[in-house]
Amino acid sequence: MSCIRFNTPAQLAAMRELAPSMLTAEEVARLHPAPPVTESKLRRLRLLAADANPRIRESAANNPHTPDDVIATLAHDPDEGVRNAVARNEKTSCDVLRELADDPSDTVRGWLAVNYYVPRDVMDRLADDPSDTVRALVRWKGSLVDA
Repeated sequence: MSCIRFNTPAQLAAMRELAPSMLTAEEVARLHPAPPVTESKLRRLRLLAADANPRIRESAANNPHTPDDVIATLAHDPDEGVRNAVARNEKTSCDVLRELADDPSDTVRGWLAVNYYVPRDVMDRLADDPSDTVRALVRWKGSLVDA
């Protein structure tokens, strides 16, 4: 016996008629609002950022609600993965992104190069980066922006 189930044309028509319409991102956000960012959540993010496990600190660095002072500290984390997350985070401040342009890791600078919120002066610096990969990412991102 086959596991494949075939629907009749009438069943397919009924499913199409009953299918929900596609919603825009804004409509979905209105229907399913994110919970408010509370002091309790901010305290938890601070605790996560101080955890001994670098993957836990990385989760704090990825979070758009992590406070700026915590992100600034995580930008100097000894673990490259944590600094990668700071470089990718769209809420990281321009000052911290500028600092990351001097990070010793090509990977961190590469993530910085593809972050759309990096200031123009940082992109100009990364365009002359010693790493071929970072320079290639800057060119790739520039081709997307110019398109």
